[in-house]
Amino acid sequence: MSGGPSITLKSQPIDGSNSGNAAAGQQQQQQPAANGNSGAGAGPGGAAAGGAGGVGQIQANGHVTGGAAGGSAPQEGTRQNSLQRIQQRKQKVFSLPIRQKLAKLAMYSACQSDNCRCTGWKTPQENRHRDVESSYCPEFSEECRNASCRHPLRSHIAHLDGISSSNMDELLGAIIDMENLFMSMQRVEDEDTKKVYLYLFRLLRQCVLTRQQAVIRGPLGDPPFESPCITKAVLSLVFYKYNHLNQSELQTMTEVAKTFLNFLNHYNFESPSARRGDLNHEDASNYKINYTRWLVFCHVPAFCNSLRQFETSLVFGRTLLRTVFQYMSQQLKKKCISERDRFPEDKRSIITLMPKFLETLRAELLKDDSPIWDASYRPPNSFVIQQRKRHQQQEINAGNPPGSGSAATHGLSSGSKRTSVTGEPLHKRAKKETIERCSSESMEDLPTDVVMRAMKSVSESKTTNKAEILFPQNVSRDENVKAEEQKRAIEFHVVGNSLAKPVDKQTILWLLGLQLVFAYQLPEMPREYISQLVFDTKHKTLALIKENQPIGGICFRPFPSQSFTEIVFCAVTMAEQVKGYGTHLMNHLKDYSIQRGIKHLLTFADCDAIGYFKKQGFSKDIKLARPVYAGFIKEYDSATLMHCELHPSIVNTQFIAVIRKQSEILKELIAQRHSEVQKVRTGLTCFKEGLPSIPVESIPGLREIGWKPQMRPARSSRPLEESTDPEKLATSFASVLQSVRQHTTAWPFLRPVTAAEVPDYYDHIKYPMDLKTMGERLKKGYYQTRRLFMADMARIFSNCRFYNSPDTEYYRCANSLERYFQTKMRELGLWDK
Repeated sequence: MSGGPSITLKSQPIDGSNSGNAAAGQQQQQQPAANGNSGAGAGPGGAAAGGAGGVGQIQANGHVTGGAAGGSAPQEGTRQNSLQRIQQRKQKVFSLPIRQKLAKLAMYSACQSDNCRCTGWKTPQENRHRDVESSYCPEFSEECRNASCRHPLRSHIAHLDGISSSNMDELLGAIIDMENLFMSMQRVEDEDTKKVYLYLFRLLRQCVLTRQQAVIRGPLGDPPFESPCITKAVLSLVFYKYNHLNQSELQTMTEVAKTFLNFLNHYNFESPSARRGDLNHEDASNYKINYTRWLVFCHVPAFCNSLRQFETSLVFGRTLLRTVFQYMSQQLKKKCISERDRFPEDKRSIITLMPKFLETLRAELLKDDSPIWDASYRPPNSFVIQQRKRHQQQEINAGNPPGSGSAATHGLSSGSKRTSVTGEPLHKRAKKETIERCSSESMEDLPTDVVMRAMKSVSESKTTNKAEILFPQNVSRDENVKAEEQKRAIEFHVVGNSLAKPVDKQTILWLLGLQLVFAYQLPEMPREYISQLVFDTKHKTLALIKENQPIGGICFRPFPSQSFTEIVFCAVTMAEQVKGYGTHLMNHLKDYSIQRGIKHLLTFADCDAIGYFKKQGFSKDIKLARPVYAGFIKEYDSATLMHCELHPSIVNTQFIAVIRKQSEILKELIAQRHSEVQKVRTGLTCFKEGLPSIPVESIPGLREIGWKPQMRPARSSRPLEESTDPEKLATSFASVLQSVRQHTTAWPFLRPVTAAEVPDYYDHIKYPMDLKTMGERLKKGYYQTRRLFMADMARIFSNCRFYNSPDTEYYRCANSLERYFQTKMRELGLWDK
């Protein structure tokens, strides 16, 4: 199969001379490897051409593994074979003597001697062709071959003194991943792919130097990239199209869907340059972004487990599937025909039904209004519970404990990570699923006729009391504004200047009027600056027009590539305030942004505007990663950055009315239920007769009002108390510390504050603390109790809040990271406040 790039395995051990110069881009000699690794990569399509799946599953390379009759599939080029050989090499390195492991680490460790800039120890000239992964075991006194260094090997490993065996193996694993990436980078021909490999190579190289976990940040964003994901949409399709089938046929269609998802998860996508001819400009641009995301988060981490891996179907959505579906479905259909006889008899129905399923999915993929691509669409609870019970029964029949999952049932490869359908690790989902199961089993939908009766009663009540609701005090402001808009007393227009085409006179007059509104309502803002932005071609203004005159507006600049819009000015004339115009303006801007695929709004609000923006759903808690907006948005002194996340399924201009109507219907349902169950009963006499207690369910009338016994999940005792094994406690602390370091708001606290950066910091902070210092203390065994660990973490946040004012980003980062830290501690049972 022609397709995406491969991860090439190292064809020979990289010795000191080569590994030390890997970052400089020196080519490796192509010689047979002494350790048997030669021939592992056969160029593009070799190491990653296919994937291993469960019994009878079609692979991306077109082979069926397990239960196939009439010959065996080639193993050399398969994905699973490559993964096994990578793991075998890692296990071999992990089992080396400690001196050889340290020598391997030294090749990628900076020299610790003063004023030395050597980034890796290089073997002496006479031993440069010997390999530390085989028989070569250098002495700690051997000097580095680098002319600018000449320091002994011990100078390159001085910082590794006291490193644990597990941490050493993690670093060695990252080095092997880095070497494989380097070899792949030399062989891949596509320039876009080569740039991604180079970026990941440098990332792992930096992580080895700094002994930190690899974390990918930047404009690519964080998974998942679309909602709903492909997995959710495909499983929704099964219910949407096939819920009329009997249980056996429905189960078969579910297996077909999971086989398709497995094929997608192991599929190699073609590079953007190869797809340039069959995609239009917009699709090509989107495909290039998604292809890069796929490489970084899905494809490369499958072979480099130093990077976190995500399943393709769990992090991508409709946009990616549309661009690859035609070619991918053709290949899948061909394999269904060619490999049919190799499937077991009980699995051949999956192959037969696959073309029909693909045609159905294609039709829903092209529909703009298909419900399966609606993030709010979900099958009824009864269907979900039924599917869950059937899945649990299959696991029991297969001999797996409930909740553990089955590779054959789900169509997952044997090398896949154990994750749930949401992408979370199964052991982390256990308690959550128990609670969800208890709540879903006790939850019943109200009959449709009951809801319709309540809605009819609400409508009749509005008609009967029409005279009452006409009074201004009983009518919400947004209803008045919407009524004016319907009568065209007010209008909303998005206007802006242009250099590419003529601008009509009306638009220019409105822009001039908006300039005056902003200048009058924002007296502290320079008029020249207002004029510059209002008439700037990259900015647009949502204008509120009344009697053909602008009475308010929002000046904004969209950043489609970053998926956010910056709000620059927002104002309504004094005479028209407190009428609901400001809220309706913002709701129109939200709907305008959602229609153009923008999911976030950002603004710097002064102290007078913070209250308004809070009412519009903005928050000081910035959930957007800083690299996404840093350098794009304009920053202002004495202003607070605020953020609003937009939901694509909400029509904001109708949202308040919908909530109000739902509230009225809910009140009517409660009133109807109250009238049905309202009954005076005699008191309990059993206690006078000598009974000390009775079961709750025996109280008369309790079940009639809808009470049901609650199934509570068993409370788990605290797993880690002060008396627990110190090693287990340290492992938990390391896990929490690593999670905290990777949080988006942790960047101010990663390393100590230097006097050069903040001269007066240590005049105010007498006991500084940071995450790097905590990591060093953890390695030295300082944290013998959780109280010590919690105290140091609390000092980081208290120092930040003491030195910085509440309106700074540092202060907000401290609050956000503290909440996240407490959450992680509670998950491990280490928080009792």
